[in-house]
Amino acid sequence: MKKSLRILTTGLTVLALILVSLGVGRYTAKTAEADHVTVGFIYDGDAATPYSANFIRAEEALRNELGDRVTIIPIRNVSEADSESHIRDLCEAGCDIIFTTSYGYEESAKICAHEYPDIEFCQATGDNANTDPVLPNYHTFMGEIYEGRYISGVLAGMKLHEMIADGTITEEEAVVGYVGAFPFAEVISGYTAFFLGVRSVVSGAVMKVKYSNTWSGYSEEYRLAQELIDEGCVLISQHSDTIGPAVACEEAHGQGKTVIHVGYNTSMEGVAPATSLVSCRINWNPYILGAVKAVMNNEKIEDAVPGHVHGNDIGAGFEKDWVQLLDINDAVAAKGSDARAGDLIQQFRAGDVPVFKGNYTGTNPADAADTIDLSNGFPENAQRSAPAFCYVLDDVIEIE
Repeated sequence: MKKSLRILTTGLTVLALILVSLGVGRYTAKTAEADHVTVGFIYDGDAATPYSANFIRAEEALRNELGDRVTIIPIRNVSEADSESHIRDLCEAGCDIIFTTSYGYEESAKICAHEYPDIEFCQATGDNANTDPVLPNYHTFMGEIYEGRYISGVLAGMKLHEMIADGTITEEEAVVGYVGAFPFAEVISGYTAFFLGVRSVVSGAVMKVKYSNTWSGYSEEYRLAQELIDEGCVLISQHSDTIGPAVACEEAHGQGKTVIHVGYNTSMEGVAPATSLVSCRINWNPYILGAVKAVMNNEKIEDAVPGHVHGNDIGAGFEKDWVQLLDINDAVAAKGSDARAGDLIQQFRAGDVPVFKGNYTGTNPADAADTIDLSNGFPENAQRSAPAFCYVLDDVIEIE
């Protein structure tokens, strides 16, 4: 039996047992306050994948805080093509609120939200909550992760500066490599924020980007990181969902190559102790716990969860603990990294860091006629929680 079929069969069995034990029908009557809610989660990976594991932390926090007031039904390893059927399974199981955690689920989630108006649907990283049709029970949310990316880039720049100063590399060898999943705004915004952080310290740094064209492909991410290292990149970062790039860096270091790694979603110091510098992640706890409590209290989610609200969409950064910096590795980081990170976090909380600004121009890879001049800045996340910056910086970032 294929893995996906085993997961589906197991998931349906669990759902059936819950239906029988709780006596839940297709629709659950709303009350002024609910003593119990049923919460569904759809994941494109599992606990072995850093991206999904990051959401599973929030699932566990929900279980720990609310105990027997919640029944949680998670379905993992769901492909985009199969998402609608699994979302419907959760609807029929009597879920009061469903979290769909991958961008590729948003169309299916919105279709189901239209058909099940008594259920709240919360789509992570989505950008379609405020497009027609606008549904009162369909929401999008995301942490303003460019803040964490930028600080990670500053710390990476400090490390490059140290390596130049001590003669480990020359100024011309300050080449950064980046493994990205897809040429989407979310990825482009992330690596641009990271790179601008690097350039704030090492003004001559350049970057090479390779796309894996998959969110979660260990072997491909590992291979692309190896290629970037072989091409002379001395620092590797990523917007991809596995530890492949971190492992590639650690192995290259063991072979005598000069390379540092900056991670995402989880600390990668455990798999790359000699090369992992820092990671950042979105902390999903504030939104997920807040949204479930809003359902319990019969409140509108955007009224109950602190953040930057855009219609049926909400996001936040360091100021609401939606973004976190993880494990600065003192064995790798440049002197003063902890203090610099703390200072920048405070500046972000005060709204005083203009990240997407400088003497740069950029071009939209999907439309060569769409260009931007960053001399006046770009207000990321001003209109929505999902990243909107979609321009590749001219001359300093190379797409391979």
